[in-house]
Amino acid sequence: MNPISLFCILAGVSLNAGAQLLLKAGTNAVGHFEFTRANILPIAFRLATQPPIVGGLACYVISVAVWVVGLSRVDVSIAYPMLSLGYIVNAFAAWYLFGEVLSLHKLVGIGVILLGVVILACS
Repeated sequence: MNPISLFCILAGVSLNAGAQLLLKAGTNAVGHFEFTRANILPIAFRLATQPPIVGGLACYVISVAVWVVGLSRVDVSIAYPMLSLGYIVNAFAAWYLFGEVLSLHKLVGIGVILLGVVILACS
């Protein structure tokens, strides 16, 4: 994989991970909610007007464009597993930003994912 291809793949993964974090921040700002017939429109409006959610959706759109460029240069059997790097980024970012717990089981799982990505990248 050449440097441009790697950049496209990693940029797509980073934007996707960033989108998830922004969506989480937006839902945190709205708070826990139940969808019912009576509140679906007010909740949808509150979610749609949260800047982090708008930013997260923008990150998704940009990530798709970058991902398509990356896929044009890299086999999907190599590129797609790279998306799992987003799990690693998000686990540590959620721990840092949202105070989510990083248990031993999660850390072992992250290690397994990282090992798998390294094995695939070296093939």
